[in-house]
Amino acid sequence: MSLTELFIIAVGLSMDAFAVAICKGLSVKKAGIKEMAKAGLWFGGFQALMPTIGYFLGSTFEAYITKIDHWVAFILLGIIGANMIKESLSKEDECGCEKSENSMNIKEMFTLAVATSIDALAVGITFALLPDVNIGAAVSFIGIITFALSAVGIKIGNIFGIKFKSKAEFAGGLILILMGLKILLEHLGIINF
Repeated sequence: MSLTELFIIAVGLSMDAFAVAICKGLSVKKAGIKEMAKAGLWFGGFQALMPTIGYFLGSTFEAYITKIDHWVAFILLGIIGANMIKESLSKEDECGCEKSENSMNIKEMFTLAVATSIDALAVGITFALLPDVNIGAAVSFIGIITFALSAVGIKIGNIFGIKFKSKAEFAGGLILILMGLKILLEHLGIINF
């Protein structure tokens, strides 16, 4: 997997965390370096941890699904992407917009970090099925990109509000669907990038 492909997947996966960080930015009184770093560490850390877990789970069962691995990658990325697009089009406002000093407590941040990184677990399984993925580089890249976008999301949310949340989720979903389609078409020999 090329660096460009990893970057695209990392950005796609980080869009949920970015959207939630925008929401958290709405709820913090001050969006300084401390708040930005805290969000980045929680979301980036879990976005790196979950695909690592998924990779080891996928590696365990790789022998059983090698012949259909491209279909598994296509279906998992497609479902994750479609879910993100569906959420982006939902009219529900999931942000608790009341400003608070304690809106980034451990319990709440843990819950949000796990919720936004479940998709990354499935992507980690997909990584285990692809022959040319350096898992260490991949999860580091995903974690760093998510850290940066989450930190920026806190600031954007604090300044601009919820305006960008649904657009970020939609873009992330579309990116993941297109990457799944690319993996499938490459494996079937229809395209060669």
